[in-house]
Amino acid sequence: MKILVTNDDGIFADGLKALAMELKSIADVVVVAPDRELSAMGASVSLHQPVRVRKVTPVANEVESYAVEGTPADCVILALGKLAKDRIEMVISGINRGANLGDDVLISGTVGAALQGSIHGRLPAIAISAAVGDNLYLDDAAKFAALLARRIESGVIPPDACLNVNLPNLPREKINGVNLTYPASRSHTDIVEERYNGKRRYYWFVRQRANKPVDEKTDTWALEQGNISISPLLIASKPSPPIPDSLCSELFREFKRI
Repeated sequence: MKILVTNDDGIFADGLKALAMELKSIADVVVVAPDRELSAMGASVSLHQPVRVRKVTPVANEVESYAVEGTPADCVILALGKLAKDRIEMVISGINRGANLGDDVLISGTVGAALQGSIHGRLPAIAISAAVGDNLYLDDAAKFAALLARRIESGVIPPDACLNVNLPNLPREKINGVNLTYPASRSHTDIVEERYNGKRRYYWFVRQRANKPVDEKTDTWALEQGNISISPLLIASKPSPPIPDSLCSELFREFKRI
């Protein structure tokens, strides 16, 4: 199995390194990621400007790595079309620093890269994010990504699934479960502040969390309860095939045993 790893936090992000290091133990990995942080880019593609690429020092031992002057979606298109020597079989994007919940999936570069793998490459894809707090449990998130990758490879998870996965800001032993969810309708509110720097007026967007979630099937609810959220995403107006509910408890048991 060959896995493309990408992100929106940039090729030198700790989450990308943790993910590549874990996945190389189960697959052949190639990394193609933006040369800098490009969060909130969604699935945007550079259509009216050149996209440059350079090979860089491997982010993990023996993992071919490329830095791209372009968006996360550009990285996936370049990897699938030019950079990967062998056929990519799966796209995993992350590990994002901070959760991508609710309507954030519409602007997330992490999710946008996974969507590009699913739409452009017709490949199984995972976007994985870890909620922030006093600590960031990247190694645990990477191990969970590897568990999902193996389930896709074995056919337990459908091969055309595109999954948005979020882990709470908890060590593995304190995570309470794994929930199959859907994105909440509203995870935040955007406030527009008018400011003045002494010369000109400008505007600043300030994000505030929405009210505490009440729908127990949403991704925001799952994280509030200390659970991992797995949301199959809609692709071209067609939902990914269903995932068995029993898989969540199975994944949770194996995740705890690692």
